[in-house]
Amino acid sequence: MFGNPMEIALIVGAAVLLFGADKLPKLARSLGNAKKEFMVGQAEADVAAERAKDEAARRAADEKTGTTTPTTTTTP
Repeated sequence: MFGNPMEIALIVGAAVLLFGADKLPKLARSLGNAKKEFMVGQAEADVAAERAKDEAARRAADEKTGTTTPTTTTTP
């Protein structure tokens, strides 16, 4: 994306001028925390989707065979 070191220096220089040198570490830290929270939320959503998929498959199998399987839910 940014192959030329001059481009990176220009972007960093513009960021320092816009935000100030003292606010850049805070900005970077908050962006890192936001990314971490997003990844945690995404992992939780993946787990919930997998549980829903398994539950749907179990219900489809139960309807096919005519049996019922008790459902259990766990809260983390």
